[in-house]
Amino acid sequence: MRGTIAVMTKPGELEYQSYDIPTPGPGALVLQILRANVCGSELHVWRGHHPVKKRGGIGHEMVGRVIALGDGVTTDYASQPVKVGDRVVATYFQTCLKCRPCLDGQYNLCDNAYEFFALQPEQAPHFHAGFASHVYIHPRQNFYKVPENIPDSVAASANCALSQVYFGLDRIGVAYGETLVIQGAGGLGLMGAAVAASRGIRVIMIDGVELRLKQAKAFGAAHVINMNDYPTEADRIKAVQDLTNGRGADVGMEVTGVPAAFNEGVRGLVRRGGRYLVMGNLSPGFTIDMDPGLLTRRSVTVMPVDRYDARYLYKALLFLEQHMTRYPFGDLLDASFPLTSVKEALDKSAKREVTRASIICEAA
Repeated sequence: MRGTIAVMTKPGELEYQSYDIPTPGPGALVLQILRANVCGSELHVWRGHHPVKKRGGIGHEMVGRVIALGDGVTTDYASQPVKVGDRVVATYFQTCLKCRPCLDGQYNLCDNAYEFFALQPEQAPHFHAGFASHVYIHPRQNFYKVPENIPDSVAASANCALSQVYFGLDRIGVAYGETLVIQGAGGLGLMGAAVAASRGIRVIMIDGVELRLKQAKAFGAAHVINMNDYPTEADRIKAVQDLTNGRGADVGMEVTGVPAAFNEGVRGLVRRGGRYLVMGNLSPGFTIDMDPGLLTRRSVTVMPVDRYDARYLYKALLFLEQHMTRYPFGDLLDASFPLTSVKEALDKSAKREVTRASIICEAA
């Protein structure tokens, strides 16, 4: 049998390649991909802003069905029995358990995380990305069965968007009764609002797209700030401070990917002595003028978070299973494309013609 993978030949250009579907080795498995989402990280790569990845397979938010299990694979990473035909989600990175960050317990910073994800499709076993008909899951990639009440359209978002913000909010320590301001109402921002609101945290969401702000309310945001109504940094800072008795939010979360958002967060969206979680700005070389003394005077704790501990993928599934009827997770995806139209999905996402695109991964 042959499978298909969408390959970025250079930023902004795509072709399709076909390979034999591999047989999994010991501890590995092969999935038929059911659905994969266009995440902001893909758009960084597609625009040529990634520091290393300039060609190869792309896509990492995905859900698949098991078609083959390697020797020794009888359960997922939560000890749940697994068999051919089960739906699973898997981390797109591995946790090697041998590098210095892993030995220090910083599993999300594993030095070898992308050992397989970074491979070019020409290298066997070929299938290491989400925009493809199949994917090969290596022994150090955590995978978990998808609960029956979670549809494919929702399960695909667990691997990255939900796991990422769940991990980040735990790291920053946002707690019941605090106020959280979120910059950016994309997939990560909306998932972050749901996680925070479910913990009794008051959420303020900032974005410039009306549809996203409407979704933010449905995902638990108590207040929304439309950037079209508050066009300057000073306007938005005042709006947040007006909602927080002149102080600013206890915690901020940046998921915009816009460097200027960082300054805005530490200058006044977050209160003096508050905390600021940075996850959206990934691209190198995009700089801003910054006053280091401002951080000292305002005593804002800044915590950047890269990836997530793999176990948070399991936590994300449990969260979805528990809250499927509370939040409209199925409404996050507003456009679906066949595997033959990956370029269209990426281009329309980059132009913001769609809010969150999804690829139905049938063979091209």
